[in-house]
Amino acid sequence: MSLRFGYVSNGLSDHRLEDALELLSENGYGGIALTLDHIHFDPFAPRLRARAARVRAELEARGMTCVVETGARFVLDPRRKHFPTLVSDGRQKRVDLLCTAVDVAAELGAPVVSMWSGSIAPDESPEKAWDLLVDGCERVLTHAEANGITLAFEPEPGMLVEQLSDYEELQRRLGSPPALGLTLDIGHIVCLEPMSVTECVRRGAPTLAHVHIEDMRRGVHEHLMFGEGELDLDESLRVLSEIDYTGMVAVELSRHSHAAHETVPAAKSALRAAEREAIR
Repeated sequence: MSLRFGYVSNGLSDHRLEDALELLSENGYGGIALTLDHIHFDPFAPRLRARAARVRAELEARGMTCVVETGARFVLDPRRKHFPTLVSDGRQKRVDLLCTAVDVAAELGAPVVSMWSGSIAPDESPEKAWDLLVDGCERVLTHAEANGITLAFEPEPGMLVEQLSDYEELQRRLGSPPALGLTLDIGHIVCLEPMSVTECVRRGAPTLAHVHIEDMRRGVHEHLMFGEGELDLDESLRVLSEIDYTGMVAVELSRHSHAAHETVPAAKSALRAAEREAIR
């Protein structure tokens, strides 16, 4: 088993980026899933390419890889969480941000940009939301394809695309473009999927490009440290290994930043133990 573990930077928001990279490296993580936000990498600050080049040099010096994340809560609107989305008013701002994320990924040497749909407004029909989502995705996909970047789409609880079956519907509506892949959050499977982790991973395997992992309880969308929910971590790592998954497996503990100095090593210890168990 040779899974490559990373950590989503939204769980390191009390650390400077260079300190976060050092903490991850010394605990044996092979990468970082870098969230574009005002904390670690502001997508709207000047000298984007120069800043990306510096981060790339830091990553290369540590032998680490990177995925670009686009789920910052208030990066586009300081008063409305995750607004605008690809299915809301003002969605051009989201399209522009995703295209910028592709540019950042290209500069970083990151092969993947992770994204999601957004939630439907109460007065909007699902079919209209699907039309908006397809249109937005097509525009970003064009830019991603031109730059050799995969857009890894994450089903997210409470959003238009919230289950694996919804992602498959998006693939169908877009014509299964080669630049569109899947971000599968293992905790979300526990939270709301009708299938098991093994079934979901195997079903998503053909386009699986990125993985988030954390513990979770059924019906509650709360990211938990391993051992605090209902996730079978051994099973999760075993099936990822069995499908020969080669992308990043990124721990996502966005509400644990205040204790990252403890959660980063604790999560890695849990992953190591689960790896050992999974190969028995």
